[in-house]
Amino acid sequence: MTGSFQSDVFLSARLSLCYADKSVLSDVTLDIHRGEVLGLIGQSGSGKSTLAMAILGLLDRKQAHAEGSIECDGCDLLKLREKDFRFWRGRKLALVLQSPLSALNPALKISTQLKEAWRAHASGATAECVGAMRSALESVSLPSTDEFLRKYPSQISVGQAQRVLIAMAVMHRPALLIADEATSALDVITQAEILGLFRQLNRSTGTAILYISHDLASVAGICDRVAILHQGRIVELGTTQQVLANPQHEYTQRLMAAMPKLPTQAVSNEQQRAAAATK
Repeated sequence: MTGSFQSDVFLSARLSLCYADKSVLSDVTLDIHRGEVLGLIGQSGSGKSTLAMAILGLLDRKQAHAEGSIECDGCDLLKLREKDFRFWRGRKLALVLQSPLSALNPALKISTQLKEAWRAHASGATAECVGAMRSALESVSLPSTDEFLRKYPSQISVGQAQRVLIAMAVMHRPALLIADEATSALDVITQAEILGLFRQLNRSTGTAILYISHDLASVAGICDRVAILHQGRIVELGTTQQVLANPQHEYTQRLMAAMPKLPTQAVSNEQQRAAAATK
């Protein structure tokens, strides 16, 4: 995919991180440009989620030791105190997790959870909050009716629950949305719909997306660039077409060997599906 995005860098990570004596990330260098969709591919244990948690300031600071910097919009996130990070989370950085029904509170109505997400980073009249909630739901193609807002997570489908999570994440129009295996718990049809939604949000709002996955097909469908993370290191980085069609690193080549059709026909097919889903 050759999506257009601004050339300026919104976030630049230069990071090494370890837990006790175990190295998790080693000299990771990763830039995320404003408005792009960047795919981060790696097997379980490669450090993908650790990198995401470091960006969001959600690491256990007593256990994790980080060196380097995560420069974001002129600020080094690694130097922020927890109370200062609340300004960044939700407003400039947002997260969509893997399991929507686990992430949502089963005891609270959808309206209550959306209100809490809005009030965590904004103040204003009730009418303003309700307007923001309805707008967020509509942006992810969900009903904004009172009937839907009164529902509990158990009363909606998994796909709808994932859309609610995305609505909560984009409510304050963050500059960067981190989607950590956000489609892996979904069936293939719902997965395609959510991928199309991510791309639509990216195009309509300019929100950059760090799309973390082990699914090469979904990465091929929506990402402008791809970074390959292996054993805590970025071993390959380039446009989606470059990396998937002509992998240079041995590990990337092994990944592609498991899906020999992906660099040519599958890349084209996934792009067509993603484009169709955004129409």
